[in-house]
Amino acid sequence: MKRVIIVDDEEPALEMMTSLLKRYFSHKFIIVDSCLNISDAEKSIHANSPDLVFLDIRMKNGGGFELLRKLGKVDFDVIFTTAHSEHALEAIKNSALDYLLKPISPAELILSVKKFEDKHKSKFEGDRIDRIELLMDNLNNGDNNFPAISFPVNEGYKLIRSNQIMYCVSEINYTKVHLVEGTSFLVSRTLKKIEELLPHQFFLRSHKSYLVNKNYIKKYMNKEGHFLLLSNDEKIPVSSRKRSEILSSII
Repeated sequence: MKRVIIVDDEEPALEMMTSLLKRYFSHKFIIVDSCLNISDAEKSIHANSPDLVFLDIRMKNGGGFELLRKLGKVDFDVIFTTAHSEHALEAIKNSALDYLLKPISPAELILSVKKFEDKHKSKFEGDRIDRIELLMDNLNNGDNNFPAISFPVNEGYKLIRSNQIMYCVSEINYTKVHLVEGTSFLVSRTLKKIEELLPHQFFLRSHKSYLVNKNYIKKYMNKEGHFLLLSNDEKIPVSSRKRSEILSSII
């Protein structure tokens, strides 16, 4: 049985989450505590050593992110909850962490718990800590246009700032990520999923199989085919359906 703590400053929200967890996951989770503020949550986490914390992002006397800063090292998994679809959710998604929007539906909760279980089966201890540190780093950088992204790889998670990515190539259900430094690595995600993680203002889909960082486009070539010439002199194909979109983005 996994040990769970729920942190939310609204009693009805605590009661609802408790009810949902007992209804759907009584065979998997034991709720060791429910906390209305981060001071009580900090004490409870130290005392109860939870496996998973459902953590409200915004509370009256300090929110979830402040609690994580106070704790320092985080040796449990976190599923954030919030009533607000806000910019902080981008930092959460980029860090490969999960969140639930209030009011929480049973279907979304079940999906989120499944993600938690899948990650728990495949990860080593350092992954959880790295993802929380990545989240805090992205939050601390505020308006940074190039957030660090957490990419799932065979040995865990690879943390890369998006401005270090030159282009990505689809390989069926995988994606090969090519870095500015000349190296590459394979990610167990489709190109569509990778595209959702990266800053849309900088990355262009030039072809169904290619996603390009426009900061590294040197030239658009239209002789003997249509290509993007990158700063490393590689040629990336441009499909006929994407030509007008690409041209309007770079001219």
